[in-house]
Amino acid sequence: MSTHSMPIRIYVPKDACAIACGADEVAEAIAAVSLVRNEPVEIVRNGSRGMLWLEPMIEVVTTDGRIAYGPVEAGDVEGLFAAGFLTGADHALRIGKPEEHPFLAKQTRLTFARCGIIDPASYEDYRAHGGYRGLERALTLGPAGIIEEVKTSGLRGRGGAGFPTAIKWKTVADAKGDQKYIVCNADEGDSGTFADRMIMEGDPFELIEGMTIAGIAVGATKGYVYTRSEYPHAIWAMEKAVEVARANGMLGANIAGSPYSFDMEVRMGAGAYVCGEETALLDSLEGKRGTVRAKPPLPAHKGLFQKPTVINNVLSLTAVPHILADGGQFYADFGMGRSRGTMPIQIAGNVKFGGLFETAFGITLGELVNDIGGGTATGKPVKAAQVGGPLGAYVPTWQFDLPFDYESFAAKDALIGHGGIVVFDESSDLAKMARFAMEFCSVESCGKCTPCRIGSTRGVELMDKIIAGERVTANLATLTDLCQTMKLGSLCALGGFTPYPVLSALNHFPEDFGAPPRVVLEAAE
Repeated sequence: MSTHSMPIRIYVPKDACAIACGADEVAEAIAAVSLVRNEPVEIVRNGSRGMLWLEPMIEVVTTDGRIAYGPVEAGDVEGLFAAGFLTGADHALRIGKPEEHPFLAKQTRLTFARCGIIDPASYEDYRAHGGYRGLERALTLGPAGIIEEVKTSGLRGRGGAGFPTAIKWKTVADAKGDQKYIVCNADEGDSGTFADRMIMEGDPFELIEGMTIAGIAVGATKGYVYTRSEYPHAIWAMEKAVEVARANGMLGANIAGSPYSFDMEVRMGAGAYVCGEETALLDSLEGKRGTVRAKPPLPAHKGLFQKPTVINNVLSLTAVPHILADGGQFYADFGMGRSRGTMPIQIAGNVKFGGLFETAFGITLGELVNDIGGGTATGKPVKAAQVGGPLGAYVPTWQFDLPFDYESFAAKDALIGHGGIVVFDESSDLAKMARFAMEFCSVESCGKCTPCRIGSTRGVELMDKIIAGERVTANLATLTDLCQTMKLGSLCALGGFTPYPVLSALNHFPEDFGAPPRVVLEAAE
């Protein structure tokens, strides 16, 4: 007999990672067991909190707040009910209040403040947790005021180059055009990155709000989210949220009763890595083969369908609602140097506690890998971490005091990129990883420029000779020369950044290439 008059609310993530770990089966088991036991429950499918080693992590709403259990399998559900988890009772899988878990407690969550907390499909839930405050303020500030606020915040593109967002917006706002566009680059192709997917699945209205504010700021009335075919859950969540926002008057003509109009849609790419490059993305959006365009003209002047276009990625656009709601200065107070605000960092690879960790710029790489990530999952010593996707440098442990900010990484010929960290232990062969970087480039090259198209193919051939021990010294010299040509001569960052992982592996771990080991000079580092 039920002891509860009202159904108990249980949150079961609908995040792709949680689903891959069995969250759908857990939700079904909870529904089935609650029926048998006559203990009514209301199951809400939320996003993930980002503690991925605990997925599926379910949360029960109790009189003492939300209590989490995880990782839960369908076979655990019967035992959880028997133990009294509906009232937050003790159990081997009990985590306690998620916000008190050290992994979450150490974070500064702005972009991910609602992710894993709200029902992603609920407009009311989004508003109840501070959603659309930024847009309301943006409507009072007007286009010039919005751009000024973004400038004050110091927001830079959360992608490869870290270009100041306000400059890009101002350029599009000043450009002449009968039609302007906002394009969201959600083509998250870097290894070890999943922040875009998590936000689209867990807090899709935030991206809609950010794009709408951008549209008002620059005079664009149409927006597109360009994402990958490998993200079906994110596409579903975004399309559902767009419908709901439109039904509530937050998309379409006269947004929230204002004179401004903005509408948007989700478009799916076919999975080419080069389509993460903004001009190749535009070609793909236009229905053409995704090849890199020569610049100038810049997309800000002639972008989608040759019209002035803002292209920002998900993390840039989802920072905007907070900047407008709390003020640019509030946002700028986080971070260091020219890297302002917070960065959602994704910790992956051979690591004990993989997940999403949002914090202000300035934390060191060592803290992220060893303290927050808990070191390697294998328990072997860490050898290196690759930061910024498959084209990012391999950072050795003796550089782990590197602060996580754009300039510090650039000074070491490394890049932050989209904030993904992939950890490797001492058993990894970085010559093979460097070869993979060259092979990846040769497979993914759009073929438009010679240094990338031919250089990467020759790079793979050279790497094979080096790994086989053929004329190692001479081939290493040729490889270094080839990398310089690719770095300086490629049309876009695909060919231009491929040398980063190759040269960093070569410089820091020459013994993997059959060259004499590097002598670490602490004073020189």
